[in-house]
Amino acid sequence: MDSLKNIPHNASSADGARLNKSKSICREKLVNKLNFINFSDRTVLVNFKHSKYATTLTLEAKPLPCAGERLECVWIVTPDPGTLRTHAFLNLFISDGHTCLLVNPEMVIVDEQGICMLLPEACHEIRSRTMNRHPCHGIQAQFSQNSAMYSGTLVDVSPVSMCTHVTAPPQQSFEWLNFAIPVNLQLHSGQKLLYSGECTIVRKNWDQSMGVFVMTPVNTCFQRFKPKKFRSSRLRLSPSPNMVFVHPLTGKTVNLKVMDLSGSGFSVEGNARDSMLFAGLLIPDLELQFSQRFRITCQAQVVYRTNGTSGEEDAVKYGLAILDMDVNDHVSLLSLLHQAEFRDSYIDTAVDMDALWSFFFETGFIYPSKYAFFQSNKREIKRTYEKLYNHNPSIARHFIYQKKGNIFGHMAMVRFYKNTWLIHHHAASKLVSLKAGLVVLKQIGCYINEVHNLSSAHLKYVYCYFRPDNKFPNRVFGGFVKHLNDQQGSSLDTFAYFHYRKTGRSNSLLPDTWTLTEIRPEDYAELKSFYSFTSGGLMMDAFDLHSAAAVPNDLAQEYQKLGFKKEKRLYSLLEAGELKAVFIVDVTDIGFNMANLTNCTTVIILDEMTPRFFVESALAHISDEYEHKEMPVLVYPAAYAEKHSLPVEKSYVLWVLNLQYLDPYLLFCDLFCHAVKKPLTSDIADNGYKACHI
Repeated sequence: MDSLKNIPHNASSADGARLNKSKSICREKLVNKLNFINFSDRTVLVNFKHSKYATTLTLEAKPLPCAGERLECVWIVTPDPGTLRTHAFLNLFISDGHTCLLVNPEMVIVDEQGICMLLPEACHEIRSRTMNRHPCHGIQAQFSQNSAMYSGTLVDVSPVSMCTHVTAPPQQSFEWLNFAIPVNLQLHSGQKLLYSGECTIVRKNWDQSMGVFVMTPVNTCFQRFKPKKFRSSRLRLSPSPNMVFVHPLTGKTVNLKVMDLSGSGFSVEGNARDSMLFAGLLIPDLELQFSQRFRITCQAQVVYRTNGTSGEEDAVKYGLAILDMDVNDHVSLLSLLHQAEFRDSYIDTAVDMDALWSFFFETGFIYPSKYAFFQSNKREIKRTYEKLYNHNPSIARHFIYQKKGNIFGHMAMVRFYKNTWLIHHHAASKLVSLKAGLVVLKQIGCYINEVHNLSSAHLKYVYCYFRPDNKFPNRVFGGFVKHLNDQQGSSLDTFAYFHYRKTGRSNSLLPDTWTLTEIRPEDYAELKSFYSFTSGGLMMDAFDLHSAAAVPNDLAQEYQKLGFKKEKRLYSLLEAGELKAVFIVDVTDIGFNMANLTNCTTVIILDEMTPRFFVESALAHISDEYEHKEMPVLVYPAAYAEKHSLPVEKSYVLWVLNLQYLDPYLLFCDLFCHAVKKPLTSDIADNGYKACHI
């Protein structure tokens, strides 16, 4: 059976110029090579020459264990007896993908089962390829061009090319292919996509229904994510980790040293002849090995291939983007990288809780009226914060600026809705003025920039609440909203805030025409229309206020698994079936957020003429879902609370950022950080960082 894939048939002239320059290999090394091929279940190539027409025939054979000068091989595919009679043995080729050994045995016996030969004292090494080819097994290949599609298997792969064996579907011909333009190639292992990209067909051989096509990718680099100005810092660590994975196409283990590393990607350097990476290749399971016990697993994709930087002639550099990673592993990686770049900045580090509480009190973050709430629930709150800060739950992150064991700046965030995280607890010591507060603000921005593209992070929006009279968040968050001037990028909404105190009033006080019921599917559309008209902001998307779906509440289950409480229920207040208000009931552990805004009912009033009595009657019913006597309430629009004389205690501004607009936000923050060095911002230094209250 003819084989065209591994051997340059014109290399049979052993007396050619290449052999004059080739390296001689002794029999002992040849035997070791043959035994390794047998051990690896690989094959050798046996060349024959037609006795009349001088054409070359190559047969694939498996060598049996060899102990000395005698070698026996068995055919992989039994040849036709007539073929053997018309061909004479020429030579033996042994290929490792890059080099070939040309063997001219002294005596040969050939039959239909195999071939037996006496090995010579020496053979010749022929360099036949600049790039190694690596055989592939079980990889489905499919390429298309102008609606014509061909399917088959991937035969082998090199750093610059892929060889496919495909068939033409019925009523379709390979003549339909235009070899002057690229095809789109896809490679699969089962249902898993490993590569998709444009390729040029550089070699082809086909008949009516079957063909062998060698392709090379058109692009050596591409942009995985949309370009951004604020890119992750690439660090050169010492010692640097190794990238280790089983190649998805060849099944071989790849182990390369990482050159530089960030939370979103890294680069490695390899040998141009042996490397099996090319732009677009997906690696489903890759390890970054820092040590035997410290390994981080991720999903990655090769995004570029360039010449190496080490100065070696055959070195090549590859860049890889991290596509996904376990959230806790990613935090461990980012914590290490942030420590390497900013020695006093910490992400999710273990915290001395006494020092943290002391910091909150000293900075005025916990002020007297807030402490009245804390004091009555302090044991429960202490337990909650011990779990949040020292058990590293996947739903919480904290950022600390600390020098010589003293905490000077703090900021935290929790995943509170499906794809939305709440930023809160921003405080800084007056001893270092603005610096500590700006450091943790930058920390959280860098963290979000690193992780928001990972699906496991569930990070599409971030939000926070702040007091309108708090100058720092007003300048940063409020200033950015004005600067961007796009409500779909970042928005502000003002809420009235008060505590509803349980009175024993029940829902039965509502007249027959008024009802409080679980939100109806049609109410979501009404709520969306109302909010779009009054605000046009991001609250609906950030709070996941869309049509209810019959799917498990994965976030509530995650909280429960970690030992926290998380419940969310929605109610509609109706008059004669007409929607008047929506109540978003969030129930968490007491003090989960220090302003208790995560353990709070948010009321959205759609009809400003709704009497206060009916709103309070609904709150009386809802308050039964809270354990404590007082229930925090946020009311939107805030004007309703003022108009109907609700017992408003303060106002809160809700700021939401769509992370598709993260780059302009980071640019704005960068400009702000430079601006605060000027004297005109001394009012922020005096008042803004005593406690940010967000």
